[in-house]
Amino acid sequence: MPGSGGGPGAAVTPGLTDVSYSTNTANALIHLYRAEVGKMTAYRQRLDMTTNWSVVTTAGLASFALGDTTNSHATFLFAMFMNYFFLRLEARRFRTFEIAHHRVRIMERFFYPAMLGDRVDPGWHQLLLAELSKPRSPMTRADALGWRLNRNYLWIYTAVLVAWLAKLDLAQPKGWVLELPEAFSLADIGNFPGWLVFLMVGGFYAYLIWLAARAARTYPLEEG
Repeated sequence: MPGSGGGPGAAVTPGLTDVSYSTNTANALIHLYRAEVGKMTAYRQRLDMTTNWSVVTTAGLASFALGDTTNSHATFLFAMFMNYFFLRLEARRFRTFEIAHHRVRIMERFFYPAMLGDRVDPGWHQLLLAELSKPRSPMTRADALGWRLNRNYLWIYTAVLVAWLAKLDLAQPKGWVLELPEAFSLADIGNFPGWLVFLMVGGFYAYLIWLAARAARTYPLEEG
């Protein structure tokens, strides 16, 4: 019988009791599990789609900027902005993905072990009910941004930065020698001073590195 306590975990997990399920309850939980896995699959595809948009946009803007020395280096600044837009969009989708992922992990950690005869905490369904009554992502927006940066976007932003610096250098005549602070003028945009452009880009990349470094490394349900 499901939840009879015959599994190997019964002998080593004190304080846990048997859990049994009616046929209707078991069927409802199985259908919920299938629905949440389907939602995870759909949002996983949407995450890949957002990353593809970022890669294609970056490649197109880089090709335009590097295709002619007269094209402004500001194109790469626009690429940084567009990638941040895609990053925030992907982070929001990732948080929605994690809502379904969290429910799936709850059922995989408690429901299926009980169905297979292991002993589990009989109050686990209160955790699932709380998730269903008030859906919330197990991670913050900042953590979601950091995770997507670590997985994909730091590589994209590194390529954009290198291409931007290369564009500034390629616009100069042969034999040009880098000298500070005159070199900051390479990033001038009209009447906008280059030193301020470098300062803004440096601050933006410092912010990205901070987001990537502070992101949680462990999925919440796996802690403890």
